[in-house]
Amino acid sequence: MTLSDLGERVGRAPSQLSLLENGKREPKLSLLTALAQALGVSVEELLSRQPPSRRAQLEIALEEAQRDPVYQGLNLSHLKVGKRVPNDVLEHIVGLYDELKRRSVKPTASPEEARRANADLRRQMRERGNYFEQIEKAAKETLGAIGYSGGALSQGQILAIVTHHGFTLRYVQDLPRSVRSVTDTRNRRLYLKRESLGMHSPRTILLQTLGHFVLGHDHPRDFADFLRQRVEANYFAAAVLMPEEPAVAYLQEAKKARDLSVEDLRDVFSVSYEMAAHRFTNLAFRHLDLVCHFIRNDETGIIYKAYENDGLVFPTDESGAIEGQRMCRYWSGRQVFASPDRYSLYYQYTDKPNGTHWCVAHVDPSRERNFAITLGVPYKESRWFRGRETTNRTKSNCPNGECCVRPPGELAARWEGNVWPSARAHSHVLSALPSGTFPGVDETDVYTFLERHEAE
Repeated sequence: MTLSDLGERVGRAPSQLSLLENGKREPKLSLLTALAQALGVSVEELLSRQPPSRRAQLEIALEEAQRDPVYQGLNLSHLKVGKRVPNDVLEHIVGLYDELKRRSVKPTASPEEARRANADLRRQMRERGNYFEQIEKAAKETLGAIGYSGGALSQGQILAIVTHHGFTLRYVQDLPRSVRSVTDTRNRRLYLKRESLGMHSPRTILLQTLGHFVLGHDHPRDFADFLRQRVEANYFAAAVLMPEEPAVAYLQEAKKARDLSVEDLRDVFSVSYEMAAHRFTNLAFRHLDLVCHFIRNDETGIIYKAYENDGLVFPTDESGAIEGQRMCRYWSGRQVFASPDRYSLYYQYTDKPNGTHWCVAHVDPSRERNFAITLGVPYKESRWFRGRETTNRTKSNCPNGECCVRPPGELAARWEGNVWPSARAHSHVLSALPSGTFPGVDETDVYTFLERHEAE
């Protein structure tokens, strides 16, 4: 049937139908109904994103491939597929295009590029006080849509948020190992596993996943874009679980009472300690007139996540990146592991070259390794916090001077040249990050998973 034939049946000009066919105009419901009747299908089938046959799927895939700059770079004339072109020929062409595109995708970033992207993102976060106004607004609108009135979110309210945004939730046991969640955008399904991953509970992962769609994220252009999207999605989840207005009201009252504490924020909103500490950094500068710093490190002192707007001088590499560097052994994030009860809150004052900081550190146990979460402020701001009366005090000369970067002179004189340590292998530092739009994700596993669950 030509467009002219179809146009006569529905009372529209062929040029108007051509605009619909090419996705340049959205049809009204009355026209959709007329088109469905003329074509002998239901409106639901007409709107379905699922091609009606393998042949149709191949023709669509080939048409999309020929619009790709990678394909167009071959300088081939446009191939118009007629009825006599066999399916196996289309299978070969589409398969060759898929392999061509795979080979054209360079690794997401080299380690150096990744560190530079991370350093730039931290700089942007510091400049804005780690506060994202538009994401706060999106979280508030989401909560308003389900009638949120205060307190910790229930599972029912979280499911209402999922439904409000047009998704359904499925819990599965066979989620691919390379992902925290999978979203089937065709069928509007979110797949999760009922397990916590570090600080990320299933509801946190669910809201982080949903955040990508609420915030209008597209496929990441590069690793810097991937990082930005992860930060924004995590922020959205925290802003939903700890809404700005009630969280700020609670923190302001605690500040008046000189009793600010991360653990209370955690308990009031039923979130992890790490999420509560990070959420504090979102709100402290804008609403509490406080500057602060946040660190997540392992027992050896390697920094995995960090933020500051209080003048704390982190160890950095030549690109300015903090993550992957080893923190001073006298900072609270390492001292907490040596405290008599490492799983209790540990308070400490640390004298540093540019001033004294008060910090509270907490070891957050996980299945693989323990991480310390530190929130700190300059000495003059400690008066607002619980734990300010601590007598724990250390002195750090890092990042300059003889502190822990260089061993003490007397110790070095005794042992330098007389030791040969066998270092643990860190082969990952020699390789680029995995290729692909979403680094580290095994697409074959994901597609196989979706194929397995689509008919459910």
